[in-house]
Amino acid sequence: MDFNVWLAFFAASWVIAISPGSGAVLSMSHGLAYGVRHTGATIAGLQLGLSVILLIAGVGVGALLLASAAAFIVVKVLGACYLIWLGVKQWRSPVDAAPSKRGAEGGVAGARTGLPTVRERMLIGFMTNVTNPKGIVFMVAVLPQFIDPSRPLWLQLLILLATSISVDLVVMHGYAFLASRAQRWLATAKARRAQNRVFGGVLVAMGASLLLVKRAT
Repeated sequence: MDFNVWLAFFAASWVIAISPGSGAVLSMSHGLAYGVRHTGATIAGLQLGLSVILLIAGVGVGALLLASAAAFIVVKVLGACYLIWLGVKQWRSPVDAAPSKRGAEGGVAGARTGLPTVRERMLIGFMTNVTNPKGIVFMVAVLPQFIDPSRPLWLQLLILLATSISVDLVVMHGYAFLASRAQRWLATAKARRAQNRVFGGVLVAMGASLLLVKRAT
């Protein structure tokens, strides 16, 4: 892969990662609730999901998926339902009556009582990305612009994958960090309830918007 091609993909990766999406909302939500360190598992799950989507698109299965109306509808509905379920769960998430104390790494001690396990957080992140048809549509449309068919495919895919993951890790941790800094303004149960409803509502809206995604023509 030529350096100028990689540089263009590197720049595109930053634009893709910074653009608000379900992964960013999830990172901020978990960063606010659990702190940056505990959100690392969620972000790792997001990267696993991103890896699957990129590899699927890269080997052509993504294009095949877009060509099949039934398969695309299944993925779209599953992704939409999953985000809506996450949003409803976030909306209805209970909050402690007493203000919580901030931990040393910026987390909320009171929220840790309901902290999902590492496996659960990774699974939430993974499912959020891997069931997102927008990601598949985007990767199928973008990846061919950076792949040279005269060179080994898998080596190029590994370079693109490493670049995407590296950038996304930085951006998602940035979102989680910024959200965790807002905990000082969310010391009351009323404020945390509002936070749950804001993030829950955004996730539900994003899930509903997935139903409007159409296959590439």
